[in-house]
Amino acid sequence: MNKYLLKILTSILFVLIQTQAYSQLDSLISVSEKFMPSPYVSDGQQYVALLSEEETAEFSVIFYGGSTYRIVAYNGVEQGISFTMYDKERNILFSNTDYKNSPYWDFKFENTIECYIEAKLISKNQKSGFAILLIGFKK
Repeated sequence: MNKYLLKILTSILFVLIQTQAYSQLDSLISVSEKFMPSPYVSDGQQYVALLSEEETAEFSVIFYGGSTYRIVAYNGVEQGISFTMYDKERNILFSNTDYKNSPYWDFKFENTIECYIEAKLISKNQKSGFAILLIGFKK
């Protein structure tokens, strides 16, 4: 009987922790949307990774030629994420570390291109947290 009760309590604790983490994530996504004002419209996806201090998340994205885009990188701390965009051959196209870790970047490609975006936490006081990327295009 004790093993059964322990399993139930463990399951309840896991659900509570998970619910709190997703609640925090929803709040962070809402705040990060402030960096995506009109005339930018979100592509409808949220690129999210839970990272520890040394981990890097990688996202694959296709950008269509002729459109103007904005990437937002946020984790609840101003300038708390560094992100770098690469082409398929891993040539660096942009890194926000060259711009004081700006939380967003506006750009336009002349041709359709597949890119990889790497994101990592840079806050010295943060051991882990969510890395959130939002991508929008100009109407």
